[in-house]
Amino acid sequence: MKHKLRASFLNILVLVTLFSSIVVAPAVASAAETVDVEAESAILVDAQTGKILFEKNADLKLPPASMTKMMTEYLVLEAINNGEISWDTTTQISDYPYSISSNPSFSGIGLIQDKDYTVRQLYEAMAIISDNATTIALAELVAGSEGEFVKMMNAKAEEIGLPDYQFVNATGLSNEDLGDNYPEGTDPSADNLMSAKSSAILAYNLVNDYPEALDISSTMMSELDGRPLENLNWMLPWDNNNFAQFGFEGVDGLKTGWTEEAGYCFTGTAERDGRRVITVVMRTDSKGARFAETKKLMEYGFSKFSKEELFPAGYQIEGESALPVAKGKEDTVEIAAKDAITEMIRNGEKENYSVNYVLDESVLNEDGELVAPIEKGTKVGTMELVYNGETDYGYIGKDQVTQTVDVVTTGAIEKANWFVLAISSIGDFFGNIFSSISNLIKGMF
Repeated sequence: MKHKLRASFLNILVLVTLFSSIVVAPAVASAAETVDVEAESAILVDAQTGKILFEKNADLKLPPASMTKMMTEYLVLEAINNGEISWDTTTQISDYPYSISSNPSFSGIGLIQDKDYTVRQLYEAMAIISDNATTIALAELVAGSEGEFVKMMNAKAEEIGLPDYQFVNATGLSNEDLGDNYPEGTDPSADNLMSAKSSAILAYNLVNDYPEALDISSTMMSELDGRPLENLNWMLPWDNNNFAQFGFEGVDGLKTGWTEEAGYCFTGTAERDGRRVITVVMRTDSKGARFAETKKLMEYGFSKFSKEELFPAGYQIEGESALPVAKGKEDTVEIAAKDAITEMIRNGEKENYSVNYVLDESVLNEDGELVAPIEKGTKVGTMELVYNGETDYGYIGKDQVTQTVDVVTTGAIEKANWFVLAISSIGDFFGNIFSSISNLIKGMF
């Protein structure tokens, strides 16, 4: 009897253990799907779609330090693209940036007055070693003064949809640091402010609109006036102790930052196998910490997410694959997605996505019909991606809520001839009369 009881107890214990493993396993797997980032604020974004893969206090507005210079880079590249200046355009150093360059507290490289510097030289010093004086010189070249350039910075921030920002100078220093040289029209005690999300949106626009920015942000070494310019981004692949410790395959940008108020910040980007991610960490504890925490985000992005074609071009939603047609030789026309929907998704979550049609009412009549003639490929609306899982951080695009593609007709429908239309009209006429009489009789009884 004792043996039987012991055997029964062991069987129950085994069953409980198996049941516990079934219940607990998903929770453990779920916990492993996140990342612990030791920064006050952070974000991870897919650079193709703008999909947010992870965020931590990403809407918190903080001083971005020299990450401010990403906006200066954008406006300089925009001026080049618009033909207002070129890489070979030259300028000289005015008294203001010269005073910054010669001040050891600003880590200036010692620019020379009465000398012509090209835009390329000044931009490299700004992007590679985050030089403040060359940044100011570029702002003065593009806008005439740093005060006017700041107006351009804030206008561009609004245009591209930064949700949280304040630009008061081109460099990322506080205006108090600049003393009497603070830009005209700004508060002398103010500081630049951006959230991690705003920094990511700025980086997203920079790398997508002007990918040539990455050619310079990934340059390991250059020189100016015989002085070496060694990149401050320790995640670039290079044979150096710092770089060996924090280097990450695929990194080619983007911008470091540090002030006492801001702490150590970094906006990074990396590309692997045709996939690019953008990361931001703000207020980390040290030079190395900003790269170590960025590395966590990048490893998480590349290992836990993959680019998937969720719905192919030509996809049709079952039961909604056709629209009614008025005045046509056919009563319906097939509709389908014009392009494929591709998304960066968490591994194993493909089944958590579905799609909906959003029809354009302006192309339909009051009865919800398309009116013939209809050409093949006529846009009738959009197909939007729907996420049905648990964690959705959304997108960083200005007005983007989800991924969409156009929905179009797959064939052409000719207009019916006049005789068919006449017969149809007569039928509709008598049908309306019959309906009216029927309703009248119902009302009498």
